[in-house]
Amino acid sequence: MKRRNFLEKSLLTTLGVSATPLFANSITSDKKITSTFKLKFAPHIGMFKHHAGDDILDQIQFMSDQGFTAFEDNDMKKRSIKTQEDIGKLLHNNNMEMGVFVAHKIYWNRPNLTAGNIDLRNEFLKDIKDSVEIAKRVNAKWMTVVPGFVDLSKDLNYQTTNVIEALKKASEILEPHGLVMVLEPLNFRNHPGMFLTGSAQAYQICKAVNSSSCKILFDVYHQQIQEGNLIPNIETFWDEIAYFQIGDNPGRNEPTTGEINYKNIFKFIHNKGYSGILGMEHGNSQKGKEGEQAIIEVYKSISEF
Repeated sequence: MKRRNFLEKSLLTTLGVSATPLFANSITSDKKITSTFKLKFAPHIGMFKHHAGDDILDQIQFMSDQGFTAFEDNDMKKRSIKTQEDIGKLLHNNNMEMGVFVAHKIYWNRPNLTAGNIDLRNEFLKDIKDSVEIAKRVNAKWMTVVPGFVDLSKDLNYQTTNVIEALKKASEILEPHGLVMVLEPLNFRNHPGMFLTGSAQAYQICKAVNSSSCKILFDVYHQQIQEGNLIPNIETFWDEIAYFQIGDNPGRNEPTTGEINYKNIFKFIHNKGYSGILGMEHGNSQKGKEGEQAIIEVYKSISEF
């Protein structure tokens, strides 16, 4: 029997459930996983494919075997319902937490939420409703939201109001389920023309939305390029930050390959009591198994503080 088929059947037997969506904390696993790291670092699909192969479940199992206690997948929304359910069960069985997935269609080159267009707003809200069901299947709490492109025909304050109104309506959908959309500011170099770029801007919007379901995704890579001053900004906007993502600059590869002092950043947020996930949204600086092993060793080393 193929390992994947055996894993799926054994999971169902162990959990004593059929292949139906799981809700967070609906069952308790007695399997104990020892974390290798002080923080909940979350790899993504493809990061360890040379060790684990192309199968998604095998890759997640490999992550768990290395001591990672979280996982994120921007493309979760594109996966089949069965794959989502299988991932949810495997994460649960390994006591791993699900990180972010992208909650909606992102407009990279024309305005949507900034424009105040009702049809585009309704499209966004439908995506959010659909993402609630995906979150249930994979036991996720967080989902990424990017408000989209600027509307050069409209005043910035008017655009901001349009975005806030859309996010308020999205929060009304998410709040009853305890789910959180995290707004991701993007840097001007990789994503020119996007509306949301700075952490202060995201902070202002979250305060205006005033919901536990609307928080900030602080991507350290983006904010190093966009504004720098990382630790002071994290401190300033701390009460609205719910999620971090990682990538060194230049290159957007693993920590220690660029200019960002990640050990100090991790020590800071650890000492602040952060118990959330840090998504490893970066590439591998080296190819093959050697590069993948280097990723693991780097995260071990920067966890020593």
